[in-house]
Amino acid sequence: MKTLCATLLLACLSAVSQDGIAQSTNTAYDSTLAKKLHADEYGMKKYVMVLLKTGSATNVPKSKSDSAFAGHMQNINRLAETGKLVVAGPFFKNDKYRGIFILNADSIEEGRKLVETDPAVQAKLLDMDLLMWYGSAALAETLEIHKKIEKKIH
Repeated sequence: MKTLCATLLLACLSAVSQDGIAQSTNTAYDSTLAKKLHADEYGMKKYVMVLLKTGSATNVPKSKSDSAFAGHMQNINRLAETGKLVVAGPFFKNDKYRGIFILNADSIEEGRKLVETDPAVQAKLLDMDLLMWYGSAALAETLEIHKKIEKKIH
């Protein structure tokens, strides 16, 4: 009887994670896709989240600002094409925070180097806060889906 109880206890404990949440195996799991997306066992991975803020440059001539923001859009497209930019978009009516990037990068340093290629950042029209973020590895698939729903190209 002690052996049966011990076996049942071990079986129950092995089905519970360290945080006490019951674990199960997903029958829809696709190991090939998980590997392609660099997903961990939870389907997640590390990213660098970038909060773009209004920069320190003020009184910039409109022609310089327009040129820097045109370069900003070109840089966004370049980073997306190389798979380094997973998600990007502006915030609505916010004087401090202007937009967000989620970068396929393993460190703050790598993320900073990627964002520093942006002409609007170089011109100090935008500044940045960078944070490590843990999110779904499936975000990388967003870019392919977006290509199918984007009617107008920037």
